[in-house]
Amino acid sequence: MELSDYRKQIDSIDDDICRLFQKRMEVVNAIGEFKRENEIPVNASSREREVLARISKQLPENLEGFGRVLYRSIFDVSKAYEAMYKEKDSPLYKALSNLINADPAPFPNRAVVACQGREGAYSQIAAEKLFEVPEIMFNNTFEGVIRMVTDGLCEYGILPIENSTAGSVNEIYDLLIKYNVHIVRSTRVRVDHQLLAAKGAKLKDIKTIYSHPQAINQCSHYLSNLKGVEIIPFDNTAMAAQRVSKDATRTSASISSKSCIDLYNMEVLAQDIQNFDSNHTRFICIAKDARIYPGANRTSIMMVVSHKPGTLFSVLSKFNATGANLVKLESRPIPGRDFEFMFYFDIELSIYDKKFASLISELDHCGEQFKYFGTYQEII
Repeated sequence: MELSDYRKQIDSIDDDICRLFQKRMEVVNAIGEFKRENEIPVNASSREREVLARISKQLPENLEGFGRVLYRSIFDVSKAYEAMYKEKDSPLYKALSNLINADPAPFPNRAVVACQGREGAYSQIAAEKLFEVPEIMFNNTFEGVIRMVTDGLCEYGILPIENSTAGSVNEIYDLLIKYNVHIVRSTRVRVDHQLLAAKGAKLKDIKTIYSHPQAINQCSHYLSNLKGVEIIPFDNTAMAAQRVSKDATRTSASISSKSCIDLYNMEVLAQDIQNFDSNHTRFICIAKDARIYPGANRTSIMMVVSHKPGTLFSVLSKFNATGANLVKLESRPIPGRDFEFMFYFDIELSIYDKKFASLISELDHCGEQFKYFGTYQEII
């Protein structure tokens, strides 16, 4: 036989599989309707175990494991198909549908915006990139920024969530879980760190350097070559510059943005000291209420899945079944629970895709804990 003959056999088998798959999904739909009418949960673990056991007995030993993987995927597709109809009654589905179907308002040009730090902070740069005319109010802490938004002092808040060198800002994720705020837009800011000191200072006289831990991490290569210098974490890069600018001894320096040079009348001891030239930080823009502005195509969620083999695979298969592009997956240990993790997902899927609200609502029921952070557009 020629290769083309084998391929014709495969095509014929695939045709049979497609017909049987369609027939199976029709039965799945009928089962889903029966469950909805009788208020029976979609998931049926005992039934899945029964099917897997029966399939395993019918396959040769060398195909048994592959058969179980195949049927677990079929189970996930079937549950997703059932849930497309059942989830329409969920509060989350209705809330998302209302947001999607509401008259789209443009992202505002002017707003009162909360930022962490002082004038010259990178969050200020992000705010000025997102808004044409931001009225910025500063707070010393990230939590303070969120509270300014939740308390109604500011309509929006700007927070750093991820750096291309140092990774995610875990404190921000923790705060997003703690507070009921929503991501409505994001942007990326190029970060070029400068070593700054009070006017007249010399690099050889520097004994201490202040900056935010993320900035310190991003400049670790340069700092490792400085001998006898104490590195002290500080709340914010601009706040560090402000402190150093008042140092009469001229023995301290800060890692800060270029904006701080003129703002605080500082001496540049070293330029662009970050580890990599392509150093960017992602900033999110948060609001008290969930909003979906035109162009939104990125969704952020958090999940805690059960500590069982195959659970995460089951969740990931749902993204694959809907054609959603998973652009970020990150895990973090859950405090007080041995070897159990929470997962952060960033998903690219059009909000106008009819599968969007169904997917997010279905994921709401897949784990022990679920948090929808928002759907938004990222400005590059």
